[in-house]
Amino acid sequence: MNRSVLIFALCFMTVLLACQAQARPKTRFDATTQTCRILNRGQLDWDSQPYGEGGKVFREFCKSCHTRDNDKGAPFLHSESKTSEGWNRVFAKRYPKCAKDGTWDALTQEQLLKVNDYLFRFALNSEGLNDSC
Repeated sequence: MNRSVLIFALCFMTVLLACQAQARPKTRFDATTQTCRILNRGQLDWDSQPYGEGGKVFREFCKSCHTRDNDKGAPFLHSESKTSEGWNRVFAKRYPKCAKDGTWDALTQEQLLKVNDYLFRFALNSEGLNDSC
């Protein structure tokens, strides 16, 4: 094998592994279920992770209302809209309008937990956040 190709491959793998090893929280305490949610188990692809599934539900279900210039009066949201603890409060206290008006009833409890996992893991302050349980 050509030496420059080998060096390129090693550099590429190093960068790829560094991207996978972000300083994100590995656990989240869920006040609703009084359980510790594990956020870093599974294979190294997005779809196998609980927060990956939660991210899909967030994009498919929540973002339909929480987009910029929506006609529903819902505030624009993305994962960095709140801190990790702020997202936990949203789901534990269920104070947003969409939780109170029954919109969240279309989701299972497990889907809501996974959306909370996703938002907690990628919130405004989540890099370097200490594990919460």
